[in-house]
Amino acid sequence: MIGASERHTRLMSDIAIVASSDLTVLITGETGVGKELVASEIHAQSPRADKPLVSLNCAALPHALVESELFGHVRGAFSGASSDRRGKFELADGGTLFLDEVGELPLAVQAKLLRVLQNGQLQRIGSDSEHRVDVRLVAATNRDLAEEVRAGRFRADFYHRLSVYPLAVPPLRERGRDVLLLAGFFLEESRARLGLGSLRLSADAQAALFA
Repeated sequence: MIGASERHTRLMSDIAIVASSDLTVLITGETGVGKELVASEIHAQSPRADKPLVSLNCAALPHALVESELFGHVRGAFSGASSDRRGKFELADGGTLFLDEVGELPLAVQAKLLRVLQNGQLQRIGSDSEHRVDVRLVAATNRDLAEEVRAGRFRADFYHRLSVYPLAVPPLRERGRDVLLLAGFFLEESRARLGLGSLRLSADAQAALFA
């Protein structure tokens, strides 16, 4: 994570504070601001850094498959379930589970997630037995979940459980000259990859980045 602006420095300070805990974190911000990078940094600075960081994009799956992805299933639980399968929670046991676009989760799945967060126990689809997991949850969204709660599209209890420690990621337009630091980083990567002697941003190019 690259930056020297006040907004970026404050974000990095918040990450350092919350990373050492086991608090659930809700990362908010516009699309493309780097919410997944923030989640990775929280995990990397946490006591769980040597354990798995497992990610799931909640918007990329049909609603019918989300529950299986999260909690797993047993053989024969539904058509196509030819063997037992562990879900993301079990894969992340001891580590961190990152739920991207958490605002896309169906209400029924939110209720089951709330139960796992409360007591650390889950059931695979089609199974009567429970599995206990030790997982730190980090979630991200570009939605206003408070507004989603008021509209009845998101559970209030699940929202409050997620937002124990909210982190807002500022867009690049609010980070001053950080855009030049990022441009310099990507220029250096390109220079090394292409085997060039040097690459520099012209004054016009720098001005364009601030336009």
